[in-house]
Amino acid sequence: MKFVVGGQMDKKIIAELLRKYSPQSEVGVMSDIEATMAMKNKEADYYFGSCATGAGGALGIATGLLGREKCITVSMAGKVLGQEEINAEVRAGKVAFGFVNYDAEKVVPAIIKAITEKDS
Repeated sequence: MKFVVGGQMDKKIIAELLRKYSPQSEVGVMSDIEATMAMKNKEADYYFGSCATGAGGALGIATGLLGREKCITVSMAGKVLGQEEINAEVRAGKVAFGFVNYDAEKVVPAIIKAITEKDS
């Protein structure tokens, strides 16, 4: 499995979390457009991005190029989706995840868990 990290903030931290919770996976840190194009060209399986709001800078380009049906904001200021909601979104086909940078330690393991459960 290959993850790409785009978004605007804390890319290295997110990459480290992905490596921690999915050590068998490949992780690439890229600009928003590079990460989204990797997804669009099927060179990556999942996109992770963070910013101050969890939407615009985290998912703006991904939403524009991949479509809203492939993207989900899993955290925004004051709200974090629960594990069951994240599971449902992954099962529904979401492959690009945006979140507030300070929620990365909460949401990255939850998303990895949802992906793992979906794929097993």
